[in-house]
Amino acid sequence: MIRLGLCCIFREAPIKFRRTTAKYLLSLPGAARATHLASICMHNAHSLYRALAFCADNGIGAFRINSQILPVKTHPDAGYELNELPGGDQIVARFEQCGNFSRKNGIRTSFHPDQFLVLSSPDTGVVKRSVADLEYHAQVAEWVAADVINIHGGGAYGDKRTALKRLVSVIDRLSPDVKCRLTLENDDRVYTPADLLTVCTATGVPLVYDVHHHRCLPDGKNLEDVTSAAISTWHREPLFHLSSPLNGWETGPCRPHHDYIDPADFPDCWRDLDITVDVEAKAKELAVLKLKADLASRCIEPSPLPR
Repeated sequence: MIRLGLCCIFREAPIKFRRTTAKYLLSLPGAARATHLASICMHNAHSLYRALAFCADNGIGAFRINSQILPVKTHPDAGYELNELPGGDQIVARFEQCGNFSRKNGIRTSFHPDQFLVLSSPDTGVVKRSVADLEYHAQVAEWVAADVINIHGGGAYGDKRTALKRLVSVIDRLSPDVKCRLTLENDDRVYTPADLLTVCTATGVPLVYDVHHHRCLPDGKNLEDVTSAAISTWHREPLFHLSSPLNGWETGPCRPHHDYIDPADFPDCWRDLDITVDVEAKAKELAVLKLKADLASRCIEPSPLPR
């Protein structure tokens, strides 16, 4: 069974998540800041419940939760704990209701933190902040029953081998709550599947195979072999990513994502797998529902390019 995943926000459905900035929060006096944050956090908890209900009603099997569901949670000056906010217990309870709903309805949830979270950095301050952010994600993941916190490998810093060794070292020191959910994803500029599979083998962290990134940054490995190797790193349902290029494969840069998925970009070898495929497309729920219909009708023509 292929479980398609919706990423973070909606194009047309009236479900919105609120955000704020550290600059604005720090302009508020303490009590007003706490009240404002509590309002945003509860709104986002309610919106998450509605998002999961939308997925359940529309046959969408997974939902990626925005990392700013609790905005600026770990900021050094504007950060907070929910028990410091008015109604903090009720906010946590609402998130836990989201987790109960997702379990009951078979909706898989995950996180994909922002690019600033880097475990391979030579800067110990960057690593410390990144680990703190992972702990925040793990805390919310426990409430909402999310089993994946997915990150990229980061930069190479002029020495990819050394950077990967740092990555392994930091992963080995992570808390069990983080490490049991952590996954690594190949990117389109630095780290290929071949690079990260060595880290996955060393740490036991699964590989989220992004086939679009692999097509933009090939490593000599074919799609079928990487799919098999990625699946072998998982002890639960594998999670993969899929996109289509905005300008097509033959013209323009391949990295920008299209509004929708070209059905020909869906790997043939994925069709009969039991996997989650996050649909990274700008049309959001419209793209997921269109791909769902395309797959159901099997209207996928062979691609003229090596995919």
